[in-house]
Amino acid sequence: MSELLTLEPQGLWKHFDNICSIPHPSKHEGKVVDFLVDFAKSHNIEYKIDDTGNVIMRKQASKGMENRKGVILQAHVDMVPQKNNDTKHDFLTDPILPRIDGEWVKATGTTLGADNGIGVSAALAVLEDDSLEHGPVEALFTIDEETGMTGAFGLKAGELNGDILLNLDSETEGELYVGCAGGIDATITFECKKEAFDTGLSAFVLSVKGLKGGHSGMDIILQRANANKVMFRILRELEQFGCRLCDINGGSLRNAIPREAFCTIGIPEANVAKAKETVQNLSADIKNEFSAKDEGMQIELNPSSAPKEMIDSKTSCNIIRAIYACPNGVYRMSDSMENLVETSSNLAIVKSEGNTVKACALLRSSVDTSKTDMANMMASVVELAGGKIEFTGGYPGWKPNMQSPILGIMQNTYKKLFGRTPKVMAIHAGLECGLLGGVYKNWDMISFGPTIKSPHSPDEKVNIDSVKLFWQYLTETLKNVPVKQ
Repeated sequence: MSELLTLEPQGLWKHFDNICSIPHPSKHEGKVVDFLVDFAKSHNIEYKIDDTGNVIMRKQASKGMENRKGVILQAHVDMVPQKNNDTKHDFLTDPILPRIDGEWVKATGTTLGADNGIGVSAALAVLEDDSLEHGPVEALFTIDEETGMTGAFGLKAGELNGDILLNLDSETEGELYVGCAGGIDATITFECKKEAFDTGLSAFVLSVKGLKGGHSGMDIILQRANANKVMFRILRELEQFGCRLCDINGGSLRNAIPREAFCTIGIPEANVAKAKETVQNLSADIKNEFSAKDEGMQIELNPSSAPKEMIDSKTSCNIIRAIYACPNGVYRMSDSMENLVETSSNLAIVKSEGNTVKACALLRSSVDTSKTDMANMMASVVELAGGKIEFTGGYPGWKPNMQSPILGIMQNTYKKLFGRTPKVMAIHAGLECGLLGGVYKNWDMISFGPTIKSPHSPDEKVNIDSVKLFWQYLTETLKNVPVKQ
C-alpha cells in the first residue's frame, strides 16, 4: 500500500497516488485521460471529451441544493517533466515515485506533479463523494497547460453550464487569486555558417549547473540566476581571447528558469591560460553575486575532444552578444498590488539545432502594452545582431474583480473555518482563467490551492497539512455557493 493512502483526506490522496502512477507529461496526457474516462464510467458520472481533448464531467446537485449556482471545478491534467541529472527516469513510461518527507510529499529525483495533480484529485474526490453538499457541479480537466495552454485555448462556448469557476491551480494555501498575467512566446533563430574546427584551437566544455531554477512566473521575483544568462556573460568575456562557439545546450522548458547550460568552445592555444584565469575570476564574482539565491552554483571549464565544426566568427559573436543583451528577469513591478511582478521575461532555452542556434523566451505581463514593449525591445536586440524573432501563443491576462460575489463568500467562509482572513492576490503566471474567462464572460472566477513549493523543478513538494485545509475549504465553499437569481 502506498504511504500516501495514510494521509487525510484519503479520497483526494488516493486519486493523486493513482495519477502519479500514470505517465502524463505535457502533450502526452492520453493515459491520464483514459484514467479519467474510466473513473467517470465506474461512478456513472456524465462525461465528454471535447474537440480539443479536454475532459468534462457533470454531477447533479445534492438534495436541497438544486437552486444554487453551478460551479465548475477546473484543473489541468499535464505535468512538467524535470529530473535531476543523476536520476534515471522516462516520463513517457515511468511512474512518479512520491514519498512522505516530514510535513511534505515529494517525488524521487523528479518533479512531483502536484501542479496540478492535487487539483485534479480534489475535483475527482468531490465528484466521488456523495456525502458532500453542493449545487450542480461540473469538472473541467484541461490538457497541455504547461506548454501552451492548449486545452484552455481550445475550449468552446456552450460546453459548460455553470456560473462560477473555481480554478484549483494556485500554490499557496490561504491565498485567493483574482488576477493573472498574460504571456507570449518568443522564438529566436540564428542561421549559422559552419567551419571546420581550427586545429590551432583547444576545445573546452563550459558548464553552468547546480542552480535552483523554478517556475518562470511564480519564482521570477526571487531573482535567481538564469543558467543561460550566466553562460553568455562568461562567453562575452571570453571573446577577447578569440573564443569561438561550437554548440550550445541551455535550459529545456519555456516556463522553467534554466538550471543548467553547457556549450563547447574553441580557444586559441596561446590564450588558454588567460581564458582559464578569466573564467575562474568571473565565476567567483558571479557566485558571490548569487550566493544568497543560488548557493549551489557550479561553473566549470573543462578540456574536451575537438568537435568537427564550429560556428563562423561573425555569427558566433552575434549570438553571444545578442543573447547576453536580451532582457531577462523582472522588468517592472506592479503599481497596484504590493510585491507583484507586472512584467518579466525568462530566457528559457538556447540550443544548437543543425545549422541554427535557437533561443526561446516567455514574456509575461498583466499589462498588455508593457508585454508589447518588452517584445519590441527583445526584437530590436535580435534583429540588430542579424537574427530572426517570432512571437506566438499570446494569451490574455485576467483582470481582478474586487466586487466578485464568490470572492466575498470565500473570504467569509475562510474566516469562519480558520479564524483568519485569506489574502487576495494576483499572480505573475498564466493561469488558464484568463483564457477561459475570455470565452465565458459571465463566469465569476477564483483560483486557490494548497501550498506547493518549487514547482517545475525536481525540488517540487506539496505541504500535507495545507492539502487538508484546502479540501476543507473547497467543500465548505461548495456548501455556501449563492442561489440562482
